[in-house]
Amino acid sequence: MKAEKGWIQMIERGVTRGRRLMVFMTAGCMLSVFTWGSLWAAEPDPSAKPVVWVLATGGTIAGQGESQVVSAYKPGSLRVEELLTAIPEMADVAEIHAEQFTQIASQDMDVATWLRLAARINELLRDPKVAGVVVTHGTDTQEETAYFLNLTVKSEKPVVMASAMRPPSALGADGARNLYHAIVCAASSQAVGQGVMIIMDDKIIGADDATKVSTLDAGAFQDPDFGPLGIVYNGRLIFSRHSLKRHTAQSEFDVSGLDSLPRVEVVSSYAGATALFIHAAVRAGAQGIVIAGVGNGNMSTEMQHAAESAREQGVAIVRSSRIMRGPTTQWNEVDDDALGFVASWYANPYRARILLMLALTRTNDYREIQRMFLQY
Repeated sequence: MKAEKGWIQMIERGVTRGRRLMVFMTAGCMLSVFTWGSLWAAEPDPSAKPVVWVLATGGTIAGQGESQVVSAYKPGSLRVEELLTAIPEMADVAEIHAEQFTQIASQDMDVATWLRLAARINELLRDPKVAGVVVTHGTDTQEETAYFLNLTVKSEKPVVMASAMRPPSALGADGARNLYHAIVCAASSQAVGQGVMIIMDDKIIGADDATKVSTLDAGAFQDPDFGPLGIVYNGRLIFSRHSLKRHTAQSEFDVSGLDSLPRVEVVSSYAGATALFIHAAVRAGAQGIVIAGVGNGNMSTEMQHAAESAREQGVAIVRSSRIMRGPTTQWNEVDDDALGFVASWYANPYRARILLMLALTRTNDYREIQRMFLQY
């Protein structure tokens, strides 16, 4: 019995240490034990770092100026390899792979680039070794890119946007800190299922309501209605909430194989606004128009008559608001159901444009589009 117990203990120690043991027994008697490394794959190495891909697109975070104290600079000057060398601490967090996806100022971001970016991110996240993706981006259109990816990335793995309000050449540059925190977030299992996020000024902001609220402040991005998802503190993620909106893996939108999206224009309302730009959008072939309305998505009487005419011609009409906070609601001054209009609820005009473009790849029924604006 002692000998048999000794063999069992040896087997248990061998399995615990990751050895592969083959045991031959006959009539209850152990005959031999030996290692056999080829029968099973090696156990995961608990010390292995998560793999994070950094896709660089340009922007202020990659900008360069001639002086530390003068604000003038050229965005997108530095390549991703140069950005990463400024953060040696990232090697403690993740195994980093980098790709210069494009190199532009974000005011030049467009639908074609969004489609390519979503395809590349989906390709990377299908690799089981990849924990998450970081996208460096200019701040001008970062909220739009983040929202588009939030609706088109087909994975619960984290996708994190990193940007800067000051270029690396400036005093008080914020890009390296934001990029490091984005890598921490993309590498963390805590961030799984949180959708696409923007990290700036130590705050984690969900793409479904992220808004640039300042032209100059280092903490330029906020969630005006609901607040951040959490913060990054001393390299740790502290989440305080999560979004209940549909996104990423739960999204119904599939842009794989598409090289364009339906044309949707944004038209603003203001005191004295006319129907000029609604008529122009219809003549230009717009399939949808988002009204950046006053107050609760209201528009001048002349604009509303033009919007009604456009809807009768098959153009989708979404009412949003130029006001930063609060929803654009149904069942208010405008009878959306009677007119076939859609109320954007919490989507500002620019996110509403993105959601409408994607919605029109599936339907032109205003009732179905309204459902989407409630769910996303």
